[in-house]
Amino acid sequence: MTQAMTELRSPLQAHIVQLLVKPGDAVQQGQLLLVLEAMKMEHEICAPGAGQVRELFCAAGDTVQAGEVLALLDLAQAHLSAVPAPRSGSGAIPASSSLGAQANHIREAVLAQTRPDLAAVQTRHAFTLDASRPEAMAKRHALGLRSARENIADLVDAESFSEYGALAVAAQSKRRSFEDLMRNTPADGMVCGTAAVNGQACVVMAYDATVLAGTQGMRNHQKTDRMLGIALENKLPVILFAEGGGGRPGDVDMPILAGLHVATFASFARLNGQVPVIGITTGRCFAGNAALLGCCDVIIATRASNIGMGGPAMVEGGGLGVYPPEAIGPSEVQHANGVIDILVEDEAHAVAEARHYLGFFNAASATDNWQAPDALRLRDVVPENRLRVYDSRAAIEGLADAGSALLLRAGFGAGIHTALLRIEGRALGCIANNPLHLGGAIDADAADKAARFMQLCNAHGLPLLSLVDTPGFMVGPEIETRAQVRHVSRMFVAAAHLRVPFMSVVLRKGYGLGAMAMTAGGFHAPLCTIAWPSGEFGAMGLEGAVRLGFKKELEAQPEGPQRDALFAQLLAQQVDNGSAMNMAASLEIDAVIDPADTRAWLSRALAAGQTRPLLGGMVDTW
Repeated sequence: MTQAMTELRSPLQAHIVQLLVKPGDAVQQGQLLLVLEAMKMEHEICAPGAGQVRELFCAAGDTVQAGEVLALLDLAQAHLSAVPAPRSGSGAIPASSSLGAQANHIREAVLAQTRPDLAAVQTRHAFTLDASRPEAMAKRHALGLRSARENIADLVDAESFSEYGALAVAAQSKRRSFEDLMRNTPADGMVCGTAAVNGQACVVMAYDATVLAGTQGMRNHQKTDRMLGIALENKLPVILFAEGGGGRPGDVDMPILAGLHVATFASFARLNGQVPVIGITTGRCFAGNAALLGCCDVIIATRASNIGMGGPAMVEGGGLGVYPPEAIGPSEVQHANGVIDILVEDEAHAVAEARHYLGFFNAASATDNWQAPDALRLRDVVPENRLRVYDSRAAIEGLADAGSALLLRAGFGAGIHTALLRIEGRALGCIANNPLHLGGAIDADAADKAARFMQLCNAHGLPLLSLVDTPGFMVGPEIETRAQVRHVSRMFVAAAHLRVPFMSVVLRKGYGLGAMAMTAGGFHAPLCTIAWPSGEFGAMGLEGAVRLGFKKELEAQPEGPQRDALFAQLLAQQVDNGSAMNMAASLEIDAVIDPADTRAWLSRALAAGQTRPLLGGMVDTW
């Protein structure tokens, strides 16, 4: 094999700190020959092939210039035809003028082993994993509950979670050893990061109830604030697993007295109306955890949850009595009073519902992969007997793509159903009167529920559908004790600020101010107001209108069959006058349609409707 002389030139101006060969030495391809130092960083010069050192033109301690010849090598000709490129990240600089032609196979056996710095990181991270705390996990699982990391793993798309602040520990080094903190306060009780859910980028945060009872430590707050800033800046939805208590008095490393200056609660509240915010809870959720949960757009809770602004210790400390945790804000109470939007059996169901809910707020979530329900069933939703009650949820299910409907706040405000659904793949919100409750009359709770739902859909750009069957607002001395005037008027105000398309379908009764509230303030306010053939209309309930408007005529007839017959005759006239056909003919509504055609009608309306820019606003926590 022939030899060829090769010049080794300095790739930069530098200082020679090591010279590892002398003239006459045999060298192998990739062997380290000398080390240069520039800007306090070392650069390795290696042999581009096997051969022998012929001559050196430098010595340790010399300063050399870029391009200066450092040595002459006699190399085997075969090595010069194809020299492998250096490995990425090796730090070696080619000795020849061609950077891509430098081989670097230094210390392969050593590099095949785990470097000490990497091994230290891997060891440290191992303490953050559930497997490092088998006793804590056993206790958790014995309660039928999952760990924070198990919930996150179930929620997010596979391999998409990037954890932030995993190496934090509780700020208690003045009273506990680092070994103790590392083993028992991993991530300072807050597992958080970015991830994809249904393909949508999100921020995910989970309080770890196995770490200091899920309390909020100072580094815990710092991590939370970091994630909330990322969410707001990048408009990322936030999913919060809230379980545990409030502030942690045991964090003694920080020079803090009350700790009421932390930014977490203001930062979390600032997300309102900007991005979807989902709260999930199980077990005990009190104080600070509950405050964050209460700021969420939607609260998904398990039946085993207890939610309260103060736990047993705070209640007792306030002189309010001694109670077990289970007595404070149990799920059946919080579902009935409207705190809980979606009540589920366990954490697995909670995660599934969170994924379902979030899918409605994904701008790219419209899909062609939908299945239409049997449209003909809509013809039988409303009974032919105009006095017979029915379940308007059947109308919601009959209009929604199969399996898409998600009822919210089902335990509260029974007079109006609120649901998210899809029609031909497009997401929208739906409010529907419930004839099973007060005949569909709107009371304070139902109005609050509907108004807040309109705000939610408006903030996040979801069109709204209203299914109307109401005799109007609930009236009477008792209802007025509940501030009915203020509560029901929220529906008018919320509707007046809508930027999204609003569509109304009158299923049966469309009476008075209540019907106007269900149609964004009036029948001509929506993008369309249509009715089924069963629709009937009036300025007030028709029976009441007859009794008031024809009082003299009725009193002129003796009580009994004659008066009853006249009442029936007059009522029939009112029903006919206020029929859907006559309303459409007088242009007070836009159309009367076959119920089976409703989905197609709404789909065409959605294609015509436009969502205007959001000028500002918020989603009421109530």
